[in-house]
Amino acid sequence: MADEATGGFQIHPMDQFIVKPLFGGDHIAWYTVTNVTLWMALAVVAIAALLIYGTRRRAIVPSRSQSVAEMIYGFIYNMVEDVTGHEGVKYFPYVMTLFLFILLSNLLGLLPMAFTTTSHVAVTVVLALLVFLGVTILGFIKNGVGFLGMFWVSSAPLAIRPVLAIIEVISYFVRPVSHSIRLAGNMMAGHAVVKVIAGFASMAIVSPVVIGAVSALYGLELLVAVVQAYVFTILTCVYLRDAVGGAHH
Repeated sequence: MADEATGGFQIHPMDQFIVKPLFGGDHIAWYTVTNVTLWMALAVVAIAALLIYGTRRRAIVPSRSQSVAEMIYGFIYNMVEDVTGHEGVKYFPYVMTLFLFILLSNLLGLLPMAFTTTSHVAVTVVLALLVFLGVTILGFIKNGVGFLGMFWVSSAPLAIRPVLAIIEVISYFVRPVSHSIRLAGNMMAGHAVVKVIAGFASMAIVSPVVIGAVSALYGLELLVAVVQAYVFTILTCVYLRDAVGGAHH
């Protein structure tokens, strides 16, 4: 926004991502209740409202809230089954929870004065690491040492298999990095651009143009919020397939 106190026109798009304690003070410890904590809790409440409150009066002719809940349920269930196969369906509750948490965190972040928790790498890294560690542990539990077979490209010429194995191992351990940064980067970049453009709204000459541009960007951000939740979830399903399906090369 414009900073009139200094007599100049300044925009600080990154201020919206600052983590602040809710009850005053400057020190932030692991137990401090912050704006991040608040909006993650609101995302959980929104999930409960959608799935519990919204479907409490189930009927053959569904209400709007029931229709939305059933549509999301069916969409994610089909995704898990199509990508991971029948064996992966038993992990559907986790995938569904992950999708809803990311989706509602993204959408809540579009509200005025809200905080987008998924714009912080600290949040997305935890989500990505839970997927990475869970898939890796599950892979060894279900396949034993045979899980390492996914790194050995048996269809390639024998001479280059060791090189491909090294590339596969590196690619595997890079997964949580790309998985988390993709989500956080897209959410942060979009919100920063909206804040920069909205900062020009105080200039009367360009304000109508700015309002139109911000409205269009909000529509784009709404699409990005949904797409990024979908991308994170379908990548989780792809990684889960490696664990429940064993070696795939």
